[in-house]
Amino acid sequence: MKKIKTHNPEETEAVGEKLARDLRSGDVVGLYGGLGAGKTCLVRGLARGLESSGPVSSPTFTLLNEYPGRLPLYHFDLYRIATPVEVEDLGFEEYIAGPGVCVVEWAEKAGILLPTGHWKIKFEIRGKKSRTITIIPPLGA
Repeated sequence: MKKIKTHNPEETEAVGEKLARDLRSGDVVGLYGGLGAGKTCLVRGLARGLESSGPVSSPTFTLLNEYPGRLPLYHFDLYRIATPVEVEDLGFEEYIAGPGVCVVEWAEKAGILLPTGHWKIKFEIRGKKSRTITIIPPLGA
């Protein structure tokens, strides 16, 4: 487990970019934290670290964005999801079994669909722009 304090969105993105170096095909990253906690900022950094091109935005209304890169990045935002059954309807299990990296905002809404060995990243708001980010890697990572 690692705790990192960031003081602006750029530092949060840098955490994601650095984390991307440790990710492998098939990894699932669950993001936990409230609105405005920095989850999408971290995903921007992950995309940069995975050599994805194009702008990264929150997929709140589309629920899923796909970004090609060194490894494909599948960015889920489950904010509007009510049950794990709705997550299944997105084809979630096919994505997590695929060749890319799945990043799931509001991961707690996926429930038992998340693999037990997923990365857990928790965000705590510590001020207007400051955050504490706790990274819990899966066993063996």
